[in-house]
Amino acid sequence: MTDMNAESYVTEDGRTIGGVIMEMKNITLRFGGVTAIQDISFDIREGEIRAIIGPNGAGKSSMLNVISGFYVPQEGEVWFRGRRRAKMRPYQVARQGIARTFQNIALFEGMSVLDNVMTGRLTRMKTGLAAQALWFGRAEREEIEHREKVEKIIDFLEIQAIRKTPVGRLPYGLKKRVELARALAAEPALLLLDEPMAGMNVEEKEDMSRFILDVNDEFGTTICLIEHDMGVVMDLSDRVVVMDYGRKIGDGTPDEVRNNQAVIDAYLGVAHD
Repeated sequence: MTDMNAESYVTEDGRTIGGVIMEMKNITLRFGGVTAIQDISFDIREGEIRAIIGPNGAGKSSMLNVISGFYVPQEGEVWFRGRRRAKMRPYQVARQGIARTFQNIALFEGMSVLDNVMTGRLTRMKTGLAAQALWFGRAEREEIEHREKVEKIIDFLEIQAIRKTPVGRLPYGLKKRVELARALAAEPALLLLDEPMAGMNVEEKEDMSRFILDVNDEFGTTICLIEHDMGVVMDLSDRVVVMDYGRKIGDGTPDEVRNNQAVIDAYLGVAHD
């Protein structure tokens, strides 16, 4: 049996899970008189797929916003790569190596797929605006280099045929894939996915599941995702943390969570709208 408390371990499918890359310590988040998250602690290990689940209103998206730096908790600490994270703007978090997708797709509808994915490289561009406008010398070389990386991601996610298509013309499932491509373009160490399967049909979910596994396996990217489809969660995840009304009620492997009576009573065993 695998010792999941070890510094690192190898999963049954041969993937190596490393030490803790992010740790949430006693996080409490309030909005006025409403407590969205109450005293929750858990960690994310390098190379794993970590899921956050729970019924609607459990505080999952709020927790993802804390991880991404969009929300600053009133209590508790966020540690990333062994250092306590101070208050910072989202672009500073992105430069630390954290990228995300959104529950409601946030793309530039009038821009092509290629240009949308290129925006994911902005935090890695070093030349100034004037040099980029002239597109000469170092700026030209830099853009060519970034475009090569973006084209590899487009090939990886099998969206070559739509690379010049305006995003606004695409069906929902492909938009989700473009958003994933943009997040990957930032070369994140930690990728946050907010309901990546929401609104998809069965075939689209299968494709997205395959890409998530491939990103984790081939790029070694650590992934933290929120997802309501329990079949997807149990198939993809190495560990699952369960939230209900802002509290943590379960944390462990998919099998441990599936057999946790508190989780069954609050979520898995009850139909939620």
